[in-house]
Amino acid sequence: MTLRFAYNTNGAANHRLDDAIRLIADAGYDGIALTLDHHHLDPFADDWQREAERVAGLLDRLGLGSVIETGARYLLDPRRKHEPTLIAPDAEGRARRVGFLRRALDIAAMLRSETVSFWAGVPQDGIDHDAALRWLDDGLAQVLDHGEGCGIDASFEPEPGMLIETVADYDRLYAAHPRLKLALDTGHCLVTEDIDPADAVRRYADRIGTVAVEDMRRGEHVHLPFGEGDMDVSSVIAALEGIGFARLVCVELSRESPRAHAAIPEAIGYLRGIAT
Repeated sequence: MTLRFAYNTNGAANHRLDDAIRLIADAGYDGIALTLDHHHLDPFADDWQREAERVAGLLDRLGLGSVIETGARYLLDPRRKHEPTLIAPDAEGRARRVGFLRRALDIAAMLRSETVSFWAGVPQDGIDHDAALRWLDDGLAQVLDHGEGCGIDASFEPEPGMLIETVADYDRLYAAHPRLKLALDTGHCLVTEDIDPADAVRRYADRIGTVAVEDMRRGEHVHLPFGEGDMDVSSVIAALEGIGFARLVCVELSRESPRAHAAIPEAIGYLRGIAT
């Protein structure tokens, strides 16, 4: 089957959102992975609903689908990267993260996005592991309930270095939260080295809400352009084709923003060259 490709706007962070979207469309992608941020559809802006409607209209005119990503670094706290998270030690912080994820689901519904992707967070020093898991369970239940009300899948991304960092960790969450989809970043499988990326695609075929592709080196969490790491991209693409994956396959090159104008067409050119 023909796969549908998207590009993550965190790899075009130096561009205005409209310019990034048009670059992605002009390169021939089928959609965008929109990382909500202070400069890219700020979910905390007073006019967020009007901006979401405007972006939805632009995507419709360009014929682009979307996935909503929630990994902006300093959107919730200008002094602490990614904080607060679902496992922050203070209840107010956890509630703020849940509120953000609910808002992301609302925006996804307005954009008719395929899913919202999110992660657990890094445990802070001195935090009891079991307590962090309880906080995470509580937050997940709230997010999943809101997603069900919006008609949008909530997809959980195992992230190296976080409380939930492997697909095996996700399995344990899924056992308690069967509505929870998997946001599979194939590069992360190389970092944690717990499962072959193509095998992960096949094993979790019925649970994948969204998938990210990029190159990476084994054991090193750095998103690289295709051809610069250890990823067997061809095997991942073949696996996605083999399971009949119909959702967007999202390129995530967050470090390529300074050269997004070149990286965006290069990436899809590489992928189109190996996809059947």
